[in-house]
Amino acid sequence: MENVFDVLSERGYLDQCTYEDELREMLGKESVTFYVGFDATADSLTLGHFIQIRVMQHMQRAGHIPIALLGGGTTTIGDPSGKSDMRTLMDRETINYNAQRFKEQISNFLDFSEGKGIIENNADWLLKLNFLDFVREIGVHFSVNRMLQFDCYKNRMEQGLTFFEFSYMLMQSYDFLYLYRKHHCKLQVGGSDQWSNILGGYELVRKLENDKVYAMTFKLLTTAAGIKMGKTMAGAIWLDKEKTTPYEMFQYLRNCDDRDVIKFMKLLTMLPLDKIAEYEKLEGAELNRAKEVLAYEVVKDIHGEEAAKSALDASHSLFGGKKDSDDIPSTEMASDKFNEPVGILNLMTELGLIKTNSEGRRLITQGGVSIDDKKISDPKLELTKDDFKNGEIIIRKGKKVYHKVILK
Repeated sequence: MENVFDVLSERGYLDQCTYEDELREMLGKESVTFYVGFDATADSLTLGHFIQIRVMQHMQRAGHIPIALLGGGTTTIGDPSGKSDMRTLMDRETINYNAQRFKEQISNFLDFSEGKGIIENNADWLLKLNFLDFVREIGVHFSVNRMLQFDCYKNRMEQGLTFFEFSYMLMQSYDFLYLYRKHHCKLQVGGSDQWSNILGGYELVRKLENDKVYAMTFKLLTTAAGIKMGKTMAGAIWLDKEKTTPYEMFQYLRNCDDRDVIKFMKLLTMLPLDKIAEYEKLEGAELNRAKEVLAYEVVKDIHGEEAAKSALDASHSLFGGKKDSDDIPSTEMASDKFNEPVGILNLMTELGLIKTNSEGRRLITQGGVSIDDKKISDPKLELTKDDFKNGEIIIRKGKKVYHKVILK
């Protein structure tokens, strides 16, 4: 079997690791227990998290044992990495709920049966720590001077950095030590923005346990336009279908930049590299075939084949000039709302199609908004019930964003 280190490298995941040759050799000859942490900052994982899940899947397929670590404890503090100010503190009930939702979602993608994989929650040990015992055993191994050189802290010095946040690295490092002692976990994997935190744990285990453990990060993915993958003007692309429908996820991937499609195929799908190489030969309009395959494969793996087929049919319906698909994003509104005229800008804002009236006015005056395939040119347009043929209308923003409004 091909070494999973090479698989991750060839597909474009790898960013940094400690002792590359040693790590590759270990992954090729023994079953390694490794972990990835997920701070429970929302009630759903995002498409960005799906990259981490794919890494875990590749490694589990190669015979390694993943630990999905839910951050029920570390979320209480919040990772300062990449933040200009302190995170909003979350209450225990919300954190517990979010962690449970993460557990349910991650369990859809990985095998957590006996001997195959493990789910842990660092609330189980971090919330029980005695402060004095912790700083005596763990704190003595961390140099404040060195910690302040890491970007996650250095970039916050002018705005202000609390001791509360400063302790995050110690908590995450202790996670590695705890999992090493309980499960003989020898590798932590995470995004490149976690490199300093991961190194903290890696060094702590080596010091206290006098054993070789390893750290590996993968690249934080951005689109060719420099936008973090899985982010849109409307917000994140969620794995929860109630927050982001399968159709919306399909369209996000179907509409990716030509420069991103092959990269996303390698990272987000499990298609073999030789199959992806065939799509890499496509150019121009032919790349749309590759984009459909990308969108279909990701939606299929996250939401199931039926949802992927429905999203594909809806996409074909829209781009084929037919607007009769039930899978187009839709909103039901009370018909009496339109007894009095409703401004198009107010309606589009309520539907989440625009954020500001100025954005809407610009779109409309540039010919970027249509209702039932008829372009509108007046930002002051008002709609009443008479405008809803058969009790519904379809608003199109730009070339690819559709939304159906249904009267009830």
